[in-house]
Amino acid sequence: MRIWGITGTNGKTTTTWILAEFLAADPGRRVGYVTTVEVFDGKDRCYTGYTTPPLARLREIFSAMEANGITDCAMEVSSHAIHQHRTGDTVFSGGAFTNLSEDHLDYHKTMEEYFRVKLSFAEQMASANPPGDAGRRNFPPYVVCTDGGYGMEMLEACGAFALNVLPVTRRSPRFDLSELRLVGDYNESNVLVAATLAEAAGVPHDAIQGVIPTLRPRWGRLERVENPKVRADVYVDFAHTPDGLEKVLGAARGFTRGRLWVVFGAGGDRDPMKRPLMGAACARLADRLVVTSDNPRSEDPVAIIDAILKGVPGGDGCQLSMSGVTVEPDRRAAICYALRNAGAGDVVIVAGKGHETTQEIKGVKHPFDDREVVRSFSSDT
Repeated sequence: MRIWGITGTNGKTTTTWILAEFLAADPGRRVGYVTTVEVFDGKDRCYTGYTTPPLARLREIFSAMEANGITDCAMEVSSHAIHQHRTGDTVFSGGAFTNLSEDHLDYHKTMEEYFRVKLSFAEQMASANPPGDAGRRNFPPYVVCTDGGYGMEMLEACGAFALNVLPVTRRSPRFDLSELRLVGDYNESNVLVAATLAEAAGVPHDAIQGVIPTLRPRWGRLERVENPKVRADVYVDFAHTPDGLEKVLGAARGFTRGRLWVVFGAGGDRDPMKRPLMGAACARLADRLVVTSDNPRSEDPVAIIDAILKGVPGGDGCQLSMSGVTVEPDRRAAICYALRNAGAGDVVIVAGKGHETTQEIKGVKHPFDDREVVRSFSSDT
């Protein structure tokens, strides 16, 4: 079974499922995947609770895939998994790097260390695949997107490894994206990364091209949620970093006729340094901010919100009177506030949790799905 690994800060899940779609377009292949949202082993689908499961669980998944006739597995590889050696002695046939931006610094401490860990995945891939005698093209393919953060640095650093490094940029695409239904420059980059890796894996160019128009948003990645009682267009997205929010809101700005709303918070017990940066990104790109809780975990939700507001011009605390900013710690109430007050032509982005179906508060995971909150909304909610 060939295993293809995708790493980076943002876009891993989207790039992985798109890669699986492209690989499956090649007759004779049976494709499984391991993502943050779900695992598909060729027969069953499950949720592991991890982006990359622990090694023992991962080996169980691989065994099931092989038993079910899977020929190719596309999987996300998180920085935690790389640092903790969760993939063990797994031999990757190839992989890709999407981007690097501020996240997980509660764990990695510095961006330099975060980058070093991501780079080590490429190094491990190269060392686990003894090079043949046919030159660099015979090395495992490693696609590096140069559109996002640290792309050029990763491209240069990977040149020292026994890898067939393939740079990708939407500024000179090798595939026609004119019929792509996934919006945003970042999604164009994700598609090109997946397409380039699939082609390097042996999938015909024309087969990949034929799949591109069929791709649709899924798993809470700029996923449209319909409710006839809501006048605005509503989308749910997993964006939970400053860079992720910038990309999603920048994309939404392109199809917003009225005001752009964003409902967002920040996770507790995670990288507090990014909180004001998230507030600043939303204040810069959205017309209306509704600041709320994400997964506060063991922290006080109001304290997290206060840290977010420090990045908003004029925001030095949880002040409801700030122009264009509403603070509502209750996430359900915050979403309903935006849905009730957004008008026709407006766009509401509910950010941070995407596919998640629980909200963690004081060690307890309560059932909560942003999409279901939107679907069940009525004007008297």
